[in-house]
Formats: sequence, C-alpha cells, structure tokens
Amino acid sequence: MKKLTSLFASTALFATLASADFARVEMGGGIWDNKPSGGLTYDDGSGAQGSYTSSQKSNTSAYAWLLVKHPVPVLPNLRLEYTTLKDEGSADGTFEDFTINAGTGTIEMTQYDAVLYYNILDNLAWITLDLGLDIKFINLEFSAQDTLTNESINETMPLPMGYVRARVEIPGTDIGVEADGKYVTYDGSTVSDYRVKVDYTLDFVPVVQPALEVGYRAQKFELEYNDKQTKFNLDFSGVYAGIMLRF
Repeated sequence: MKKLTSLFASTALFATLASADFARVEMGGGIWDNKPSGGLTYDDGSGAQGSYTSSQKSNTSAYAWLLVKHPVPVLPNLRLEYTTLKDEGSADGTFEDFTINAGTGTIEMTQYDAVLYYNILDNLAWITLDLGLDIKFINLEFSAQDTLTNESINETMPLPMGYVRARVEIPGTDIGVEADGKYVTYDGSTVSDYRVKVDYTLDFVPVVQPALEVGYRAQKFELEYNDKQTKFNLDFSGVYAGIMLRF
C-alpha cells in the first residue's frame, strides 16, 4: 500500500513539474470599451458645495500589461499594468479654490499597478491560482469650466489592494478562461477592480506565442480625500479586447 501511495505521489509530482512554467514573460495590450457612471461632490462644511455628474454614455480606454515569472520560489512574481480612463459631465458649484456656474467637467484617471504575487497552484490539473498584493497608483485630474472659469485639481494616491487570480486551461485546446480581482476598503474609501476573460493562443511559433483575449472589466471607485471634503464615486464597466505575446 505504501509503495502504491508513493507511486501515485511521484506521478502527481512529475505531472505538476512537467506542466509548471518555471520562467515566463507575457505582455499584452488593447482597448476597453467602458460605460462611466457616478460623480464627484465637494463640501467644506461651511456652506461651500459643488457637484460633478457623469453624462458620458461610453468611453474607449487603452490598457497594457507585462507579467514576469521567475523560478525563485521565495521571491514574488511581478505583474505591471497601465490603464487610462476618461469621463465627461456637468459641473456646478464650488470645488476647493474655484467656483463653476452651470459648466462642464472632465475627469481623467491614469492607473499604474505593480502586482507582487505567488503561485499557489501552478497549472496543476490545468488550474492556476495566484495570490498577492497590488500597489495601485492613481493620478486623478478633475477639470471644470464655464464661460469665465477654467480650472483643474490634480491628486495622486497610492492604494494597496489584495489580489487574486484564477485560470483554467481547457484540455485539448489552446483556450484559457481567467478571472482576477483587486479590492481594498479603508476609512470610508473602497476600490475594486474585477476582470473575466477568454484567450486563445496561436500555438504555431516555437519561441513567441501570440494570443487574442476578450473579456469584461468592472472598476468601482469610492474615494474620500482632503479631510473627507471631496467624495469621488465613479464606476467603469464594459468589454475589452486585445492581443498578447507569450515568451
């Protein structure tokens, strides 16, 4: 019985090692067709108030990412991401140091993510599971204008977020199904970023494998800053599509 158990364990270990990727580089980029909703409010507690409301029905944003996996088990792997977002709407009232009278506003967000993660399951029975920490850097610019005024506010904020990723390779095909999520909530602010996608690898090149990806992404921002005088509440969700390269 012990010999049989040892044989099964050895076979499982060999299959795991054979299927695991000890070192890998992936990169990709594409377009995210998202729908914004929500707004921004300002209240200094002494009567000065302002509000911005999204009115944009859809927006096309760019994204890019790079993944580096190495064979050193004690060191985390690295994933870098870049995303741009833009929204337009109506603005009225006082925002920090300026006042807008029945004007328009624009919000632009640039996000840089540095994800440090570990492989909990590494293509074991076609399943991959990653857990880690994401440091999301957000550059947020809010600009508003009317017939007399054209002003802007810029904020840069780092956010530590929990990270989880699961992937399943469909046996006998070059199709993968993947989902990942990032989440943090602290002191009145909550940020979440979720994705689910399907990709198809064009497995005809020995060194570089191109692939196509199609998915759905949803981001939600509930941020309070400037001593909670400014409250930012915006959602972005929609489909995305892009190309990938695996080395």
